[in-house]
Amino acid sequence: MKLSSRSFAAGDRIPPEFAFAAPDVISHISLSTNRNPHLTWSDVPEGTGSFVLVCQDPDAPATREDVNVEGRFVSADRARGSFVHWLLLDIPAETTEIAAGSHSAAVTARGKSGPGAGVGIRHGINDYTNWFVGDPDMEGTYFGYDGPCPPWNDMLPHRYVFTIYALATPTLRVDEPLTGANVVRELAEAEVLGSAELVGWYSLNPDVSAPPAEER
Repeated sequence: MKLSSRSFAAGDRIPPEFAFAAPDVISHISLSTNRNPHLTWSDVPEGTGSFVLVCQDPDAPATREDVNVEGRFVSADRARGSFVHWLLLDIPAETTEIAAGSHSAAVTARGKSGPGAGVGIRHGINDYTNWFVGDPDMEGTYFGYDGPCPPWNDMLPHRYVFTIYALATPTLRVDEPLTGANVVRELAEAEVLGSAELVGWYSLNPDVSAPPAEER
């Protein structure tokens, strides 16, 4: 399988319009248009019954220490973990393209509704749900796509890995809440006929450049 995008090329910086936040010279960050990027895939395996799309950032700091704290920075060697930005399940087998902005075109305080995303597609719950716990203005359940918003003081450029999975079944059974951990666990047990990934990077820190080519 092959996965590509007209919104950004493999290994390139993701444009701010497809991010949750954009750089700001005064306040460090400002909310962006948060559009989902265009994606298209090809070389679909014979017998495909549906697709699952996962987007995650493997470079999220493992703790919140120093994150977005004035006068401090998050070192590049800090322990990292995964942050899920998008889960899209039960994409029909005849679908091979997602239009830019078709699933998200703004930041929605307290999260977009879900899981229904039209024509039988389901949105999963992304990790902004956990990030905003305790925030009276933003706390909620975040379904669907919400783009990059790495710490503005992080010295590490963050990679964003979009992966499309071709399943032999028309649906991915997930009995528990549609969180990243639950979806990934069920994918490990599902009959996956093929997959492809596309990686871009993003940073809100003006002092950070692209990751090494071998990591993009």
